[in-house]
Amino acid sequence: MRISALLRAAVVVLLAATAPGTPAIAQELDLDKLKPLKARAIGPAGMSGRVTAIDVVLRDPDVIYAGTASGGLWRSTNSGTSWEPIFDDQPVHSIGAVAVNQNNPDIVWVATGEGNPRNSANAGNGIYKSIDGGRTWKHLGLENSRTIHRLILHPTDPDVAWAGVQGPPWGEGEERGVYRTTDGGRSWDRVLFVNERTGIADLVVDPVNPNKLIAAMWEFRRWPWFMKSGGEGSGLWVTFDGGDTWTQRTSKDGLPDGELGRIGLAIAPSDPSVVYALVEAEENAWMRSTDGGFTFQEVNRGGPVTNRPFYYNDIFVDPVNEHRVYWLSSSVRVTNDGGRTFESVPPNGTPGGGIHPDHHAWWIHPDDPNYIIEGNDGGLNISHDRGRTWRFVENIPVAQFYHIDVDDAVPYNVMGGLQDNGSWVGPAYVWKAGGIRNSDWKEVGFGDGFDVSPMPDNRRYMYSMSQGGNLRRFDSETGTGVGIRPLHPDGEVLRFNWNAAFAQSPHDPSTIYYGSQFLHRSSDRGNNWEIISPDLTTNDPAKQDQVNSGGLNYDVTGAENYTTIVSIAPSPLDEQVIWVGTDDGNVQVTRNGGESWTGTSARMPGLRQGGWVTQIRAS
Repeated sequence: MRISALLRAAVVVLLAATAPGTPAIAQELDLDKLKPLKARAIGPAGMSGRVTAIDVVLRDPDVIYAGTASGGLWRSTNSGTSWEPIFDDQPVHSIGAVAVNQNNPDIVWVATGEGNPRNSANAGNGIYKSIDGGRTWKHLGLENSRTIHRLILHPTDPDVAWAGVQGPPWGEGEERGVYRTTDGGRSWDRVLFVNERTGIADLVVDPVNPNKLIAAMWEFRRWPWFMKSGGEGSGLWVTFDGGDTWTQRTSKDGLPDGELGRIGLAIAPSDPSVVYALVEAEENAWMRSTDGGFTFQEVNRGGPVTNRPFYYNDIFVDPVNEHRVYWLSSSVRVTNDGGRTFESVPPNGTPGGGIHPDHHAWWIHPDDPNYIIEGNDGGLNISHDRGRTWRFVENIPVAQFYHIDVDDAVPYNVMGGLQDNGSWVGPAYVWKAGGIRNSDWKEVGFGDGFDVSPMPDNRRYMYSMSQGGNLRRFDSETGTGVGIRPLHPDGEVLRFNWNAAFAQSPHDPSTIYYGSQFLHRSSDRGNNWEIISPDLTTNDPAKQDQVNSGGLNYDVTGAENYTTIVSIAPSPLDEQVIWVGTDDGNVQVTRNGGESWTGTSARMPGLRQGGWVTQIRAS
């Protein structure tokens, strides 16, 4: 029996053992026989995953630390040729920031919880510190912070550090703002707080005066059905005494009037009197200060500086040229005239230079502006010619799977969909020297990938999904596919979740099910569909305003589609029985193939009202 089947059998038996009247055979399983089973890394790394934080040891630039959205912290000691995970033993794996003590590079600080609050972001539990280059870690507190977007070490005092806490994207929280430690992380004081809805967007320190910091505070909030960026708590704050006192910069100092959102900040290392701010506002603005951040002047506005500010908006100044500024967005853009004009990096190339879009992390060597490392939704890239060419790092396996599945091939294949990196199929084992390689994995879908499911009667064909309800039938031999997303016969708008529900019938290999607000069934592998249910959600119109989502800047990608079906479970024993779960707390069952439906949520103790029912398994 292969490992996956053995584990499935064990889980079934363990669940059965908790039920009254369990047969004796279930209780006789020797669980010690499962102890030798260990997890194996099978990849993939060729598409990698979101990289959120980067730092490098300056006295030995071959030593690179890379933090990821859900894959922990990685270290390379040979300029990115090989990597090792050094945070796997910790209870959280989402990294918001990493900082090396350049005076003693064995000291490394890590802030957990990525600061890119999209719908699939992961949370952290505070700050960690290593004094042996990442071999061991000590937790330093701020465990309720959820996300920490910035971490700054004092350049000469190893006991002083500042943490920019963004806080929980899905709710309010007191543990937000700027925190300072003066005892090496043993204790933290909150030195800047606006309100329980406002966390950090950016935090920068003057390169020649470590007591001067500028903080961009950001009021924002996510709901499952809506996202709002902007509010009265957003704005810029400056301290000249390390955080003891702060002064707010306002429209009187040149910032845009009205409500503000996420703000990116950068101070020019070659001339700290030059400060840039990329401001989300009713009309986004690129601002420049020439007096160290006392006053700001608008350089550019509107379309040229607008690109999903809630997800990007980070800017970095070239270390030797105060007029050259890099702006991370869907592509990497650069200005050589302080923000008046922009071009993509590399110049005259495709946006992003052929590397994956959606950029979040950036590091420039302070003495060599040609040496740049950047992180995006698809991994890590290194340039030694100021971004004209890039080397993609193909061996950091941090792909972010939404779903996984297996087939019955020998050896069997593993498949699933990844955040912003398509859908893939790869072998669990290979019978050849060298083991599993990136080239053994095949892409079978695009966009954000979700369920991938092989046809039970012919593994050559499979189904793959992408965000917003897109469904595809795919031929793995020819590489061709066809879209089979269902439509409503009367033209009614269908609500598909970002991560919609899909299932195959355990009784008929040609029958599949798909979920919008209705349950759809096809008996010919997706060529034709019928609706076999009423609206199975709460159908709350107050939670169906996704077309206006985003706050100051619309961000309508389907991520906030709500009142939708997110799980489907046909019974393997009776083809008339089908279970459905929704994102707004409904559990529904039909016992006659969809002719009638019964809600069961009220009879489920402990099920919170409105909770996401993301998994159902029929007995």
